[in-house]
Amino acid sequence: MKPLRLIYAFALGSLTACTAVAGNANLPDPSLDAPKTTSHSTETAVLSGGCFWGMQSVFEHVRGVRQVWAGYSGGDASTAHYDDVSEGNTGHAESVKIAFDPAVISYGQLLKIYFAVAHDPTELNRQGPDAGTQYRSEIFYADAEQQKIARAYVAQLDADKVFDSSIVTLVQPLKAFYPAESYHQDYARNHPDDAYIVINDAPKVARLKQLYPALYQPEQQVVDVQL
Repeated sequence: MKPLRLIYAFALGSLTACTAVAGNANLPDPSLDAPKTTSHSTETAVLSGGCFWGMQSVFEHVRGVRQVWAGYSGGDASTAHYDDVSEGNTGHAESVKIAFDPAVISYGQLLKIYFAVAHDPTELNRQGPDAGTQYRSEIFYADAEQQKIARAYVAQLDADKVFDSSIVTLVQPLKAFYPAESYHQDYARNHPDDAYIVINDAPKVARLKQLYPALYQPEQQVVDVQL
């Protein structure tokens, strides 16, 4: 963690921890979504929205999520390293890859949590104390169905004026996902007393439990899924 991130966490964290849901008790379900399957399997979603520590922590507490990895998407393999990505000019965004069971939770429901709890989709190239294109809001779709669901949900939320400002979330095809360094994986779980986690990320998990108790699980039920 860069020292500047910690400094900004103390200065701004108390004002930004739950920005994404400020003024919104809940979000509507996506009008277009993939139906839940009748048999258990594994699908993946790749999302970015600020520091991947918090994103990973939120989705690890979602029922039906099998595994979550922190990593990088949007740039080349040669620059998929924290020191390079932190410079903000690699094209990468700090991202998470989510392996989920579509018989338990749909792709659209994951997006609902993404927009309502995991980050603020109206913030351009920043989230809370973190600024730069590497912290942008972006959905990396894996196929045409994910693309349609994501674009339709963004349009639905904007049309309903759910947020005070327009959504700036990009919806782009997934080229690749590169896992981050080992010390970034499960950072919030391994460092629950870290000031950055306490101020910026723990409130998001609490908000998930408050808003969507039926989708909340105390701890991720880890299933060994190949990255």
